[in-house]
Amino acid sequence: MSHTNITLYGTLWCSDCKRAKKFFGEQRVHYNFVDVDSDKDGLAYVEKVNNGKQIIPVILFEDGSTLVEPSNADLAAKLGLQTTAKNRFYDLIIVGSGPAGLTAALYAAREGIETLVIERGGVGGQAGITERLDNFPGFPEGITGSEFADRLRQQAERFGVEILSAQEATEVGVDGSYRWVRTADGAEYRAWAVLLAVGSTYRRLGIPGEEDFIGAGVHFCATCDGPFYRGKEVLVVGGGNSAGEESLFLTKFASHVTIATRGDGLSASKFVIEKVRENPQIDVLTNVIPAEFKGDSHLETVVLRDTQSGDTQEIKPRGVFVFIGLQPNTQIVKDLVMLDERGFIVTDGMLSTSVPGIFAAGDCRADSTKQAASAAGEGAAVALALRRYIEPLASGMPQHGKLMEEPAMA
Repeated sequence: MSHTNITLYGTLWCSDCKRAKKFFGEQRVHYNFVDVDSDKDGLAYVEKVNNGKQIIPVILFEDGSTLVEPSNADLAAKLGLQTTAKNRFYDLIIVGSGPAGLTAALYAAREGIETLVIERGGVGGQAGITERLDNFPGFPEGITGSEFADRLRQQAERFGVEILSAQEATEVGVDGSYRWVRTADGAEYRAWAVLLAVGSTYRRLGIPGEEDFIGAGVHFCATCDGPFYRGKEVLVVGGGNSAGEESLFLTKFASHVTIATRGDGLSASKFVIEKVRENPQIDVLTNVIPAEFKGDSHLETVVLRDTQSGDTQEIKPRGVFVFIGLQPNTQIVKDLVMLDERGFIVTDGMLSTSVPGIFAAGDCRADSTKQAASAAGEGAAVALALRRYIEPLASGMPQHGKLMEEPAMA
């Protein structure tokens, strides 16, 4: 999705402004940001819209209409996103629309399984907000995350998959032969089976100042927030593939990128490490970790601690991007299905969880590889298992086979 000529008037410290920015980022909606703290004309416009009051955010759309302090539901409605399902019962409900969820959806729909996908963010999951996928089979020149997500969506919808975006699943449960999913707007949808493809999100550092400056100098999405740092220096925290790949992307905007990693060097793939080394706009600091973020209304200073000596130094990047690993989005099922010690969903060989009729695939699943290609493979595999589970129920036949039994969990 791409909307132009949208302008968001707000400040760097406003929590509702941060929420609106995050929403646009998740939906891959392009917008212009005007900081009314430093733009007198922008502040005058806000006061004009609000009859002299300073209420933010104010969002101006291409058609000349405005929304003031809009909720995510208001924004979704304005952008024409479907947030309410057409029916209350489906053969299959999939929570999450990354490569695993959408691949399972299109495979299931091709088999005549009526499928609903519920996605709290933008369609495509983490893959959709990745700058570029260079290792997905079939794309020798690579493909942008947004194009990849759009293609997945189009393919799934071609087979009749119904997709709710900007709608959060808040609870999953069991009622006899039925499985149900409740959404943030209070609606409840039922199905024979549920697939959890809820993915994962970037981990936070948990250091002083991090929470204070999220959206005001501290970020977790280079695609969403990188353009705000044109011609400025930024710091990337992390040493894996995400840190390396996003650092390369940030050089399109930032004048210089410094990577801070706690190890002796980057732990990314050889290909990514070579690309980083070849780029004159990127430096790597080893054996350091951020200890504190400082500033007033915006991040001003980062305190780095040497992991060997304990010595600290202060640097002054204009922005920080944190890529230190993933955390599974499994809170909604933590009391329902078996999770491992890190919170990932435990499954058997058929990708069934500890609760029959509830399956899991992709980044939220324990022992998954956290790669887009393997997530798509899991989506195809779980679709076959789901068909075996659903067909007897939908036809009124007795359940049969090993898949129908309570899975033995390790």
